[in-house]
Amino acid sequence: MSDRKFALLGLLGPLTGILFIVTSIILVPWFSWGNNALSDLGHSVESDVAPIFNFGLLLSGFMTILYSIISFRKHTKYSSYFLVFVGLSLQLVGTFDEIYGWLHTQVSILFFVALGFASIAYFIEKRSTIALLAFVLSSIAWITYGLKIYSTGIAVPEMVSAIAIATWVMLSAYKIYFNK
Repeated sequence: MSDRKFALLGLLGPLTGILFIVTSIILVPWFSWGNNALSDLGHSVESDVAPIFNFGLLLSGFMTILYSIISFRKHTKYSSYFLVFVGLSLQLVGTFDEIYGWLHTQVSILFFVALGFASIAYFIEKRSTIALLAFVLSSIAWITYGLKIYSTGIAVPEMVSAIAIATWVMLSAYKIYFNK
């Protein structure tokens, strides 16, 4: 597989994670955007969809790491390192699910912080307005949630962040694949 074809993993990685999350949400009647964290879906004792959810995170992280190392690195020297860390920390979230308590919380925080650093790095390195907007949107979602400006489960800022950052990652992969 050529380096250019590995750019497809930059599209498939985020889409896979989102697809497995949405599938997990659809398959359980108890999930509520108003009360839950996305990680509740991955609790290996309390969730029937934990294998689906956690496998999706592991697979998404793996594809993101491969994309970052093989394809993205040739176009961004520093951002690729941050994106590798994003993929790795996403795999940690899937590995150390909610049953691990404090450890799960720490790797989840690590993942969302890594998303922010990757976005800032890509904005600085490539002057990507979309990466900056993704960082701003994610930050607003987390700050307004933390200040209790709106009442909802933590799944909302989690999903806003994931989709916002996935947008610039997928766009970068698209540009690499089509040499734009």
